[in-house]
Amino acid sequence: MGSQLSAPAGPADVLPRSRDTSPHLSFEQFYRDHVDRIHRALALAVGDTAVAREATDEAMARAYARWDRVRRLDNPGGWVFRVGLNWATSWWRKVRRERPPAEGRHPAAAAPDPAGLAARSALELLPVSRRTVIVCRVLLDLSTAETAAVLDLTEGTVRSRLSRGLAELRAALAEEE
Repeated sequence: MGSQLSAPAGPADVLPRSRDTSPHLSFEQFYRDHVDRIHRALALAVGDTAVAREATDEAMARAYARWDRVRRLDNPGGWVFRVGLNWATSWWRKVRRERPPAEGRHPAAAAPDPAGLAARSALELLPVSRRTVIVCRVLLDLSTAETAAVLDLTEGTVRSRLSRGLAELRAALAEEE
């Protein structure tokens, strides 16, 4: 993502803001309030908890290095999520160039609790573009407009990807039963 601080655009609240939304919010407080939720969202979006941890760490390090500017953004949590998502996407591209995946192999993710195993498996089968929209809308509880701003999409694209992704999830879960 480079040193660009404009993503995500707009006033979307990807994560609940800290009680202190002033420009004096300390990075330490921001980190404590957001790191776990950003990691969980990235883990679902990219389908690999280890890559998500590295992406979260990298995004937080970039936020720390630019904290004087990042803390003044309307949505520092959204910025960190997007930076982490971009980092993970770049990482996967690099890995695919260096080592083509084995036939039928999907990146392994840490096993969730047994109640969510079927849903997690079905979610991992979705294309990343639909999975990311579902994570933003369902896990992070963002509105369509907020999701569009964070992912730099139009609201129509968000609605379309959400509708198709949820339909594919329903179909996959119905097959499981």
